[in-house]
Amino acid sequence: MRIGELAARAGASARQVRFYEAKGLITSARGPNNYRDYDESALGRVQQIRELLDAGLSTQVIRGILPCLESPRDPIVFEGVTPETVAALEQERDRLTGRIDVLTRNRDAVVGYLTELRRGESATGRRRTRAD
Repeated sequence: MRIGELAARAGASARQVRFYEAKGLITSARGPNNYRDYDESALGRVQQIRELLDAGLSTQVIRGILPCLESPRDPIVFEGVTPETVAALEQERDRLTGRIDVLTRNRDAVVGYLTELRRGESATGRRRTRAD
């Protein structure tokens, strides 16, 4: 598939797809017209890269772990994984755990606030405003 189709199907821009390729996260073949041509597996890879970036991992860390993430159903590939990659993953895990803890506390605070707002609405029969 061409870059535009891959980008659209993956929810990315063509610029992002080119960036992922420049960083060595995905590859393409070149046709006789020199257009990039991606196989179907690139779609899942781009989606996976986007999720990992959204989680806060750097492209460098992602490049290090991609061999381990070929497919959730495939066995993990251990070949070529360096001690540095393992250390980087441990740091990312710890950083993500910290973010999850903060997000969980914030979500719980919002839930508590919403619960109190709803309790106040049902007690008064109307929505409360700042003037209340």
